[in-house]
Amino acid sequence: MVLATGNQGKVRELRTLLADLNIEIYSLKDFPEIGEIVEDGSTFTENAVKKAKVVAEATKMVTLADDSGLEVDYLEGAPGIYSARFAGEGNNDTDNNEKLLSLMRDVPIEKRTARFRCVIAICGLDGRAYTADGTCEGIIGFGLKGDKGFGYDPLFYLPQYNQTFAELDAELKNKISHRGQVLVKAKNVLAGVLKGVEGNNADWGSK
Repeated sequence: MVLATGNQGKVRELRTLLADLNIEIYSLKDFPEIGEIVEDGSTFTENAVKKAKVVAEATKMVTLADDSGLEVDYLEGAPGIYSARFAGEGNNDTDNNEKLLSLMRDVPIEKRTARFRCVIAICGLDGRAYTADGTCEGIIGFGLKGDKGFGYDPLFYLPQYNQTFAELDAELKNKISHRGQVLVKAKNVLAGVLKGVEGNNADWGSK
């Protein structure tokens, strides 16, 4: 199967979470001819479905795509679907984190609530995509902490663990994260799609 992403941090997480399926997993790095897929949807679901369908059609392989991002309540849900390019096209994780910290500089802790949201789409060879989402609630920290993970992980603080995502042990993060939660649902559906049969998980809707 193919993971419809070129983000190697995301690829590592997904490979770990799907390891028990015992299947060969590729990513977009293995198919450079596909090029960049423009994420022009207005929701995480639209973007995930588009990526899954485009890559499945191009590779003739079952494809898993996710679209995920950070929703900050004080910023009315931003950066949301623009999380990866929050600081502008061509910028990186450091730039995005610096922009977020700047916007939240004088915001008190009780107003720094946020969540990571992940929507996963799995597309079979029949062109049908199955989708579901997962979330993880937290707080935007006042500074970067931790050197694990990627993206906004060093700023996403979980009070119950007194650590950021970038400080958490990888096994724990994969268990409680937005991506980890939705992949628990994904495995049953993915197994069915790989066998050529429709998944039975009621949490999943087809597109």
